Parts: sequence; C-alpha cells; structure tokens
Amino acid sequence: MVSARTLPMGERAFLVEVDGLDEVLAVHGALAASRPDGVTDLVPAARTVLVRVDPRVLPVASAKSWALRAAAGASLGDAAEGPLVELDIAYDGADVEHTAALLGIDADEFVRRHAAARWRVAFTGFAPGFGYLVSDDWPYDVPRRESPRTRVPAGSVGLAGRFSGAYPRDTPGGWQLIGTTRAPLFDADAASPALLTPGARVRFRPRTAGRIAPLPSPRSGDLADAGRSAPDRPVSARSGDFDESGAAQDDGREVDAATRPRTAALRILEPGLLATVQDLGRAGAASIGVAVSGALDRAALRTANRLLGNPEGAAAIEVTMGGLRAVADADLWFAVTGAWGPVRLDGRDVDPFEAHAWPAGAELHVDWFAHGARAYLAVRGGIDVPTALGSRATDLLAGLGPAALRTGDRVHVGTPASTPIPVAPPQSWGAPHDDELELDLAPGPRADWFASGTALYDAVWTVTGDADRVGVRLGGPELVRARTGELPSEGMVPGALQVPPSGRPTILLADGPVTGGYPVIAVVTDASLDLVAQARPGTRIRFRHA
Repeated sequence: MVSARTLPMGERAFLVEVDGLDEVLAVHGALAASRPDGVTDLVPAARTVLVRVDPRVLPVASAKSWALRAAAGASLGDAAEGPLVELDIAYDGADVEHTAALLGIDADEFVRRHAAARWRVAFTGFAPGFGYLVSDDWPYDVPRRESPRTRVPAGSVGLAGRFSGAYPRDTPGGWQLIGTTRAPLFDADAASPALLTPGARVRFRPRTAGRIAPLPSPRSGDLADAGRSAPDRPVSARSGDFDESGAAQDDGREVDAATRPRTAALRILEPGLLATVQDLGRAGAASIGVAVSGALDRAALRTANRLLGNPEGAAAIEVTMGGLRAVADADLWFAVTGAWGPVRLDGRDVDPFEAHAWPAGAELHVDWFAHGARAYLAVRGGIDVPTALGSRATDLLAGLGPAALRTGDRVHVGTPASTPIPVAPPQSWGAPHDDELELDLAPGPRADWFASGTALYDAVWTVTGDADRVGVRLGGPELVRARTGELPSEGMVPGALQVPPSGRPTILLADGPVTGGYPVIAVVTDASLDLVAQARPGTRIRFRHA
C-alpha cells in the first residue's frame, strides 16, 4: 500500500503526491493499469503523478477517488518492470574530467561506475523523449553547471543531481556532459515515438573500453536534425519539417508530405512577426515529454473553421501581431478571426469573421493588429501539412510539426468537406479586449509555498515583452515565498502560474514544458486561456477566483 494525497492542478487536472520515486513508479503503474475513460494523460515526475481529465467524460472528483483507490492498492514490489533499453555511449563529453573530480574519483573509475549502473526511467520531460534516469547503483548528487550552455548537441549524455539523461535534440542545458549516443531517442513517426518511457530499464553500453574519441557529426538525415530546417539541404518529411524540393525558383519550401497528391495551395510572400500552422493540438502525449501545442486562441480557430464549413479542428495559420502577406495559387475561400487589424484582398478592405472568395493570383494582406495578438487565417479545406503524433500543429519549443513559415513557402490546402459555407456568421464578433483582462484562476498545488494568499489577486499585473507560445511573463510585485528550497520536478498544464525565484509569475501556454521545478500557485481556467492568447505587451491583468 502506498500513502498518497491529491493536490489540485486547475480545474481539469490534479497531482497524486507520494514520498519518492519508488512510490511514483508503483502508483503510475497502478493508475495506468486501471485507467478509466476520461483520463487523458498520466505524467510521472519526481514525487508526483499528474492526472489530466476530460470533465465532459469523467468528473474530476470521480477521477480523484479512483486515483486514491489505485494508489492505496499499489505496492512497491508490484511496480511493473519496463523493457530493457541498451544505449550505446562514447564517454567523450566535455565535462568527464571535471565531473569525476567533483565526485572525488578519477575519470576511468567514473566511466566504469556509470556504465556498470543499472538505470531506469523515472519520468520524462524538458523535451520530447528526454528521460530522467535514476539508479540505486549511482549514489552521487552531481551539481549542475553554474552557467548553462546555450546549445547542447543532440545525443549528448549528461548528469545533474541524481539523474542521468540523453538529449534527443539540440537544446540549451545546464547538465554536466559526459558522453554521446547515436541512439534514436525520439521519432514522432514511429509507433512508439520515445525510446525511453517511464519505467523502462536502461543500460549504457560503451562503444569501446574506457573513453574514446568524439563521434563524428550526425548526417543531415539523422534524428539529431529532426525539427530543424537548413537552407542547404532538403529536410526529410519524417522529421516533421518542410521539404525544400520543387521551389528553387524562390528558395521556398513545399509545406506538404512528399507522398501526398498535390492540391490547391497558397504562397507566403511575408510571414510577418511569426506565422505557424496550428490545429487543436496533440493531447495525450505529455508522458513522453510532448506538449499539447495547437492554437492559443482555440475559440478563434474554431470560429474561422465554422465560417468555412471546415471541421472545427482543421489546421490554419496562426499569425502573431500581423504582417502576413500571401497569394493564392488556385481559387480558395478564406476567413480571418481573432486579433483585430486591417485585412486586404488585392488592396481592397474585407471584413474579418466572414468567409470570402480568394481568387487565384490575388494577394491577401493581414496587416499589423491594432487589438489582440493572434489571428487565424483559415482556408476552406484546411491547411494540409504532415501530421506529427496525430496533429499538424507547430510546437516551437519541442521542434515538432512544421517549422515557422517563411518567405517563399508554398502551403498546400486540403480537399474541402461537403459541408456548405454557412450563410451567416456563427456568432457575434468584435475587437479583442487587450487593455485590461480579468482572468479566472483555479487552485494550484503549491499555494502554501507563498506567504500571502491574497497578494496574487490584489495586484495589477502587466504582460512583459517576454511573451510567446511557451509562456507569458508578468511584471508586478514580488510574491514572497513562505518556503525555501527547490521543488522536485512535477507535471505542468497550460495555464499554470509558475513562480520562479524572482517572485513574478509566468503563465505557461500550449508550447510550455510538460514538467517543471517552479511552484505553481494557481492555474488559469480553460475558458480564460483564450483571453491570454490575445494579451499584448503592456496589457494589464487582474486575477479572480474561479
């Protein structure tokens, strides 16, 4: 029997908190074995399991009762033994000598002990396919680097705290780097995308005895390059990036799968500040480190698609702050919703929130927005790009899905559904309110880490310039902690208000990390998240209890 308690994580999720990693693995196994309909994700972490729930299928209160019963029936000896994964490793990392010295042993002994240890995946996070490995044979607590690296190459193996881990893709990082592996750690097109999943057993297999020379750079088609485009080579469709073939005349990219028959398309003349392909995201993959992603203003996306007779979740182009110009290669229909600014077709003003014919050769200009931050350009038939884990959404943090659009990209359009274009708009519309917002907050799991229970609600907060699809950093008074020390990593959800040591919260958004180590004081409700999508730098925010 495992002792557990539940902690709220907003209105659609909660944490099951236990004493340590052994209990986490046992409880996670018990939850996975008895998972009812309506539980959309289970995300193990250092001392918690995040349970995400679809309240339309299963009430959260019922899910909590089920989780506590499952935890009470779990036993440390019953934790399922995961598959054995052998990772080749060259102990050629830049920090081998330094890390060995920190531990008071020589480098050869350090390598021997790391390779001899029997590791297991405690949880995943930070990036898709990044597994946090622990071992009873590894007694060391390795400090992180004082200054994180701005780029850690894909395949790097590192140490931090009690954990070992391997980076699936290039990313910043502060772990001590001890080696490299060629193993395909994450492949979005595979039946099991992540090589290292919670509970899996891991053995490191040195490529030769002791330390060896560094490995050569990966080939351009290797997984190390997945999710990044390069101007001097075509990118494999498997990577989820764009194929550059067939567009040499303007250095554009074909935003389409190589095997998909050619359909109608539009060509990007200027992407503006940022333009990405988004649908309703990829739910249910947080346990392997994959965020939900998708449109930040889901209501605007749904409206745009309804105006055109598309399924509500069809992919569209999310335009940030405006400035997009595109030309149709064939006769299309389009609608623009969300943020408010001039929309012109061949120089003629057209209304947002309406379906319009877009003749072949005509230029559409979604100008800079006067109100709001994100608009959605939908076309009848939907944007047709390759799927990654069941979604066409661009995840900028993880590098999943198509890359951000750029000048010259040719974006393909799907075959329109048989549903006709509606005669009238489906709802009233108007400019987003972006001067001051009131956001509803549901309880977070770590409100007791802060000295005042009302400070968050008494203050007027301001959206800073540090706002993107990952999160929105707020300016305002410092939220003073009542507890010191670090919080072990635990599962996160979109809308979570993480409070770093500065005391000023950040609202995590759709591309945010699936686990994090800053305490969450509260969570923006699902309905209010669409309002956050339209907040611009300088927007004032007040919070109220949901």
